[in-house]
Amino acid sequence: MSKQFIRIGIDVGGTFTHAVAIQAPENLVVAHAVTPTTHTSENSISEGIIKVFKDVMKKTGATPEDVSFVAHSTTQATNALLEGDVAKVGIVGMGKGLEAFKAKADTHIKDIVLSPGKILHTSHVFINSSEKNFNLSKIEQAIETLIEEGCEVIVASEAFSVDNPSNEQLVLEVAYKKGLPATASHEISQLYGLKVRTRTAVINASILPKMTSTAELTDKSIKESGITAPLMIMRSDGGVMDLEQMKKRPILTMLSGPAAGIAAAIMYTKISDGVFLEVGGTSTDIAAIKNGKAMIKSANIGGHLTYLKTLDSRTVGIGGGSMIRIRDGLVTEVGPRSAHIAGLSYLAFCDEKEIAQVTPAFIRPMESDPDDYLVAVNPQGKRFAVTLTDASIVAGMTRPGDYAYGNETAVRNAFDQLGKSLGISGQELAYSILNKAISKVRPIVEDLLDEYKLDKELVSLVGGGGGATTVVPWLSKNMEMKYLIAENAEIISAIGVALAMLRDSVERTVVNPTEHDIISIRKEAIGRLESMGAAPETIEVQIEIDNSKNILRATATGAFHMDTSTTNLKPLSKSEITQKAAESFKTDVNEIKLVAVTDGLLVYQHCETVKGLFGIFTRQRCHYRVIDNFGIIKLQCSGAALQTVMHKANHEIPAFIEKNSIYNDAGMIIPEVFVLYKSRIADFSTILDFEKIKELIKIELQGLKQDEPVAVIVQPRK
Repeated sequence: MSKQFIRIGIDVGGTFTHAVAIQAPENLVVAHAVTPTTHTSENSISEGIIKVFKDVMKKTGATPEDVSFVAHSTTQATNALLEGDVAKVGIVGMGKGLEAFKAKADTHIKDIVLSPGKILHTSHVFINSSEKNFNLSKIEQAIETLIEEGCEVIVASEAFSVDNPSNEQLVLEVAYKKGLPATASHEISQLYGLKVRTRTAVINASILPKMTSTAELTDKSIKESGITAPLMIMRSDGGVMDLEQMKKRPILTMLSGPAAGIAAAIMYTKISDGVFLEVGGTSTDIAAIKNGKAMIKSANIGGHLTYLKTLDSRTVGIGGGSMIRIRDGLVTEVGPRSAHIAGLSYLAFCDEKEIAQVTPAFIRPMESDPDDYLVAVNPQGKRFAVTLTDASIVAGMTRPGDYAYGNETAVRNAFDQLGKSLGISGQELAYSILNKAISKVRPIVEDLLDEYKLDKELVSLVGGGGGATTVVPWLSKNMEMKYLIAENAEIISAIGVALAMLRDSVERTVVNPTEHDIISIRKEAIGRLESMGAAPETIEVQIEIDNSKNILRATATGAFHMDTSTTNLKPLSKSEITQKAAESFKTDVNEIKLVAVTDGLLVYQHCETVKGLFGIFTRQRCHYRVIDNFGIIKLQCSGAALQTVMHKANHEIPAFIEKNSIYNDAGMIIPEVFVLYKSRIADFSTILDFEKIKELIKIELQGLKQDEPVAVIVQPRK
């Protein structure tokens, strides 16, 4: 029997843990398993992870040798911080000379309120590391003091340790010898800003013991099954990291559940620009995708800034199981209480005979809830939740074949009876419920569109999760936007985990970074991925320069060396790709032109005549679509300009960028720049400095053959 290449992804949700097995290179879902998430188990969530892992392996019939990749997301870090299930942290602060006084204050992180009544407790000891008698005994004495005060994990934090981490390393060594887990601030971030760096390290350390224990149990079980592929853990930015990295920085797993869904939207559903809505039973996670990347932000924990970068995922209390509140015959609210918490069945998923005759009643699902939640009651007195899923079926948004579809005839009949009691039709009741639900979702989507400057005409609403059709189609209708429901939407997050790429970021505080600085940080980011097993030829690095904060950042992504194939699609013909482009432009194929081709990418142009003042003057406004050989739109640009050159003539690129820049009182404003070569799109849209962008393009194109075609698209900043 020929060897299979199986990727296993496990998504740990609030209610259920899903596992999928995907066969490469076709990316076919060959097995799926599910079990309740084991939050309260002695072995925490690892028990559920191990169970679904074994179940999905059994269903595939694969051998351990067939498995090339295993990864899981986790809610453990997020839940631990929300619930205050954290270890007491002992901080060893250090500083030298005149900086010592300030370092003592900056490393003294007091107790952090994580949520009402949930506190992360700390203790602090400071050592002046410039003293001649600074030695191991001083460190040992400091750690003994912290142990006596009940600390279970140690943080080492010294001023300017990002430049010289040797003293922090000494503290770690002493802590390890005493059997304590420990974190050094330079391992968490290489940015200056001692107070924020220490705070981030403290939060990281507080979840370190429990996270490490859980991960090791999971890893042990996988190894005992005979699988040699290393266990990977989902990061909050949509990539994965290995176990050793997770043990150092478990904080990076926060929000890895929503990140998994985004990873699937990008890699499985192949969305380059859109708003992804993952709809569960109780809530919906909403995030933006731009130029094939998830949007990232700095995390705020307990009201405090950290150096943690997480997916910009926004949660609203609307899901397929959301119950309905009614006052004076009007729908006043949808959610936040769900049928799952209330312990009631949806109308759509019960026996048709049980709801043949129903009347409305109002309940208080939980003791703290208001008493106006609508339920349907049958003659035997049995109650059924009236949910957003039921309303979506009645409105024709959730249809046969959809995961959330249930007994339509029975639900329509029940809604007619409930509506009659309220003085409206069943359909009017359904519309009112959907409108109220969407009124909570739409503002978040609009905020994301505005904040990330996404054009409604170009992007799609993408639905994932089992309840996708209960929200997305009606939202699409109201916002007049395109939408699609992801294939296998109900297990989209587990698929995202299975397909996730290795990822890591390096940040440094650098004023006016030089070419040497950029090459150095790029090399470090590549090295981190290679140490996790990434194939060098798959690694891509994006450089960002934030001049306002003097931050230089390199983000590297790459594929695991045992499985570098990530596409389940077959190449399309040129005519098929042209048709895809025309559909995206919403025009006829005769109105577009193929204007550039690289080894893996095609660039199409559509120009329109725009009338100027009094309709006398006109100008051409051109739009571009970059499409790969599989028909996937990788980049969309409006009102842009294009230049094509051979690599030997890449010196012409800066002049093209300069020509399309704007000059005003603030100086030179360069456009968003995208450089295309081979199958790669190098995104320089975040770079605002002309000299820096010239350096970055030079570095990016190093090593190309002289006759390699290169295309440059520039788009005005919005």
